[in-house]
Amino acid sequence: MKFTVALLLSLLVLPAWASEEAAPAEGAAPKVSYVNLFPPLVGNYGEGPKLQYFKADVALQVKDPEAVKKVEYHQPLIRNQLVMLFSQQTAATLGSVESKEQLRQEALKQVQGILQQEEGAPLVDDLLFNNLIVQ
Repeated sequence: MKFTVALLLSLLVLPAWASEEAAPAEGAAPKVSYVNLFPPLVGNYGEGPKLQYFKADVALQVKDPEAVKKVEYHQPLIRNQLVMLFSQQTAATLGSVESKEQLRQEALKQVQGILQQEEGAPLVDDLLFNNLIVQ
């Protein structure tokens, strides 16, 4: 009888103990996730008779696990917008570190704008170039 009572009490306490362990600590920073746009964005840019090419490995930083699913769902629209943005660039706008940073900021604004329009929130906190090759 005592064994049965002890077993029942342990079964009642176990779910409460497990839920405390799964809950994140108060004041802890939210876990950051990255959504990689795969395959890399590839296209041509610039003006003139000689074609110039770009290849961009892009990662989107999000903090909410639900946002990851939403960003992945809208990835085709995001990829299209980024390819259009890159194809409008010139050798001058992709030639320096400062200009690449401006392009990164503009790409982030456009991605956030798309998600704001589609989901009602920007969802993406940052956009990173893992690799940006122009030739």
